[in-house]
Amino acid sequence: MILGVPWWVFMMILFIFVSGFMAFRAIRAEKQLEQQYIEQEGKIYIDRIEEERRQNQERRQPSQ
Repeated sequence: MILGVPWWVFMMILFIFVSGFMAFRAIRAEKQLEQQYIEQEGKIYIDRIEEERRQNQERRQPSQ
């Protein structure tokens, strides 16, 4: 016993803090993964818009 408190109480408190830290790391990694997915989907969308603009310009040029 340390300061009149059993050792397992200190271990439980330690495990609570470790669990909180691990949860924080998981949330941070999930946000990073989500951000990468959003950027990838945004790039696909922008590429599709640019391709449509190119096709529209090619259609208009021969008629001029």
